[in-house]
This record gives sequence, C-alpha cells and structure tokens, in this order.
Amino acid sequence: MASIKERVIKKLERQEKTYETTQLMKEKRSEEYDALEEVFDRSTLMTIYDLMNKGEIQNIYGSVKAGKESKLYWGTRPDGEVIAIKIYLTLSAEFRKGMLPYIAGDPRFKHVRRDPKSLIYTWARKEYRNLTEAYAVKVRVPKPIAVEKNVLIMEFIGEKGQSAPLLRETNLQDPQRTYKILLTYVEKLFKKAKLVHGDLSEYNVMIWKNNPVIFDMSQSVNLEHPNAMQLLKRDIENLNRYFKRIGVNVPTTEDVFRRVSGASNVR
Repeated sequence: MASIKERVIKKLERQEKTYETTQLMKEKRSEEYDALEEVFDRSTLMTIYDLMNKGEIQNIYGSVKAGKESKLYWGTRPDGEVIAIKIYLTLSAEFRKGMLPYIAGDPRFKHVRRDPKSLIYTWARKEYRNLTEAYAVKVRVPKPIAVEKNVLIMEFIGEKGQSAPLLRETNLQDPQRTYKILLTYVEKLFKKAKLVHGDLSEYNVMIWKNNPVIFDMSQSVNLEHPNAMQLLKRDIENLNRYFKRIGVNVPTTEDVFRRVSGASNVR
C-alpha cells in the first residue's frame, strides 16, 4: 500500500503533467483551436492533443457539420493528408436510450458498461470498427485512420474543407448506375463484412467524383444482432423509395432482400 508521501508525490506529478500538457496544447494550437476550447471539455481537448502528439493530427480547421450527437471538423495530418475529425459529444439521455439497442445486441460489444462515458467511447470505437470492416471488403466508405476515446479520424470526402454533397442534394448523371452500386455495397456489407448499415438512406450517402460513398456507420450491426434482418429490410426499403421517386425502375424490396440475404423473408 502506497505511503502518504508516495501518494502526494504521485498527485504532484499528475498536476505537473496536466500543466505541461495544457501548455503544449496552447503551443500546437491551430487556427480553430480557440473555438474548440469553447465547445469541448478538457478530456476531449486532451484527447485531441494526444492524437496531435502521436502524429495523427497536425492542424484542425473549420467545422464541417454539427449535430446534437457529434461535430465534424476538417484538418490535416503531418504529411498534408486532409482528414475528417469526428468528435462525439456528451450524450443526452434520449440519445443513450436510442443507442443502447445497437450496442447491446452486437456480440462485438456485449461487455460494455452503461455509464455515459463508456457508451460514447464504445460508439466511437464501433464506428471505427464498422468502417474498417467495410473498407476491407471494398465498400466505399471514408477510410478509417484512428480512434481514441470520443474522437474518430477518417478520410475527408470532399475538398478544401467542403464536404461532398449528399445523395439527396445531387442531380445524378446516371441514377440507375448509382442505385446498382449501392445495392452491391449493401450485399458486400452483408455477405463479406457480416454487417448491416442499419440507417442507410439518401441522408447517409455522399456523391464524390460521380460515385456513392456510404458514411455514418456508428449504428451498423453485426449479423448476429437480433434485429439485423429487420434493419437490412429497412435499408433496402429506404433505397428503393428514394430511387423510385427519382425515376429509377427498382425491383421489389422482397427481391432485393432475397438477393442480399438469401432468405425469403425477415425472420
């Protein structure tokens, strides 16, 4: 058991480290760092600094997208690569309640603690892992780069800090082709990555260089999840509804579901 003297020394060392880290953060601050300090808590800022110190982030620039659950910034790595920095915010009770079914039923994350901090860190790791598994089977998603606590770094889809437009915002050159590519991605996710996106729609697909890029995969589930098949059916329904509305001749949801899953109906 540590003596009182040892405990005091350790406490002073922690305080000194915190002070040194704060000073270094000020020295490495990019042009948007003042804004970050106003938005994020000390724990998040320390995580950002750690990622800077590890060479994952060189600079952080403007905010790209802000929501209730996360904020997206763009930045660069030391080699000049442009990156997206997604920062998950403190969870509201409502969001935690909505998040739990996607985590609790996924065997990859079955031992997660239910306190807010553990949940948000798991949500970030879950998106990183889902992106990694999708990217590995050649589904076009933002390339995952690193994750630490509530900060996820990935490829930036767009240029000069302007993110690529959403599917719903794009006048497609060949809607039929885009639809077929997305169905191929849904099938690859299911058959090769053993994943279902779970919230696929015209709001979670970007169009970049005339090709679709699927994003926002934090809620994606493993096929062992009890609701995986229902979520797959919903993804297909969403795609069919949107593309039918813009004039694409789509097959029935049942036909697509059968093609992707090999099952005749949702169990």
